[in-house]
Amino acid sequence: MSDQTSQKSAPGTSKEGFFARFIRETEIDTRLLGMLGALALIWVGFHVYGQLVNGFGAFLTPRNLWNLSVQTASIGIMATGMVLVIITRHIDLSVGSVLGFCAIIMGVMQVNILPQFLGLGHPLIWIIAIIVGVICGGFIGAFHGALIAYGKIPAFIVTLGGLLVWRGAAFLVARGETISPVDESFSLLGGGPYGAIGSTGSWIIGILGCAAVLGLIIMGRRKRSVHDIRQRPVWAEGFLALVGCGAVIGAVLLVNAYPWPRGIVRRYAEAEGITVPEGGLFISHGFAIPVLILMAVAIFMTILMSRTRFGRYVYAIGGNPEAAELAGINTRFMTVKIFALMGALTGLSAVVASARLGSATNALGTLDELYVIAAAVIGGTSLAGGVGTIYGAVLGALVMQSLQTGMVLIGFDAAIQQIVVGSVLVLAVYLDILYRSNSK
Repeated sequence: MSDQTSQKSAPGTSKEGFFARFIRETEIDTRLLGMLGALALIWVGFHVYGQLVNGFGAFLTPRNLWNLSVQTASIGIMATGMVLVIITRHIDLSVGSVLGFCAIIMGVMQVNILPQFLGLGHPLIWIIAIIVGVICGGFIGAFHGALIAYGKIPAFIVTLGGLLVWRGAAFLVARGETISPVDESFSLLGGGPYGAIGSTGSWIIGILGCAAVLGLIIMGRRKRSVHDIRQRPVWAEGFLALVGCGAVIGAVLLVNAYPWPRGIVRRYAEAEGITVPEGGLFISHGFAIPVLILMAVAIFMTILMSRTRFGRYVYAIGGNPEAAELAGINTRFMTVKIFALMGALTGLSAVVASARLGSATNALGTLDELYVIAAAVIGGTSLAGGVGTIYGAVLGALVMQSLQTGMVLIGFDAAIQQIVVGSVLVLAVYLDILYRSNSK
């Protein structure tokens, strides 16, 4: 009787549906599928709407998708840090203001301070400015974390105060002025025709990405074999390899399909002594530097969260803070480090945002805290703590930016955009509650 029961409940029986078996064998996160489905629906919906209303679809074009990737970079970088903050049952409402303050500090360093000591156009100016901006963000985050951990002030109150304090501090430092122009090398970090790596560089990144996908699958099989864990079927591994490499190659083809504008091509050809043929000269943008920065941050944060003691401590604190402290984890110092990391990532995001704008303004980063929190929550980070992924936050940032870009393309005014973004945030939290209740 017990043998019959075990046979009926064993995985892979005939009663199990194809989709359920597919998910089980490939071990794909269902939330990831949901986010990808929502993203595809948003992209196709905006494109079709544009075709019906305007006679042409402007969303699913290389130009728009390339710009979308650049616009996502700043929010995505901060969202990877917000995952850690929310996992540990905190919140950070100050990231937009801290971004603006760090951008102003870097702008002042480049325009007013460093040229006096190093000389105008010195190659170290932009490097020093970036280091100062990231360190400034890290110190601000550590200060917030110390107030939360050792001062026992709720994170909501500390970061709400930071939202006001650092926005005001940015105004005082810049005296309400726009700081410009930033260093030419610094501005390349914001994207644009010269702030991209071109066709050849993008293919190199693509080949490395495919090699990484295959390497991870092979290493995963070896690790499962060492620890005597059930292996995925060969067809499932092949499917994951095919999808992963296909996505990488598709991204390379997409960014290489977006050419430089004709005016910039003409000026570049004149400067380099290149003869432009009658049909024009096609020069691919390739991957933008901000997107590469986001990729590097996402990889680093994923390794940090999945392969280090620090990451295990973060999930342990989020799962049960009291139990984590009884287990010997210094939860207070961990809180300081988490907020310091959030601040440093905000400083790095300020680099991308101000470089893309070509200047530093007091309004830079306004309402970014909303988009960052929404990106993390949409990406599957639970406000109840203990659950969250880096790749989910990046996809969440892409979803949020896709909504904003799509509404701009079809002509929605700012008021409607805010209504939609706020509604999506509430819906994401509601879906998280339903998901957790069904998982119990």
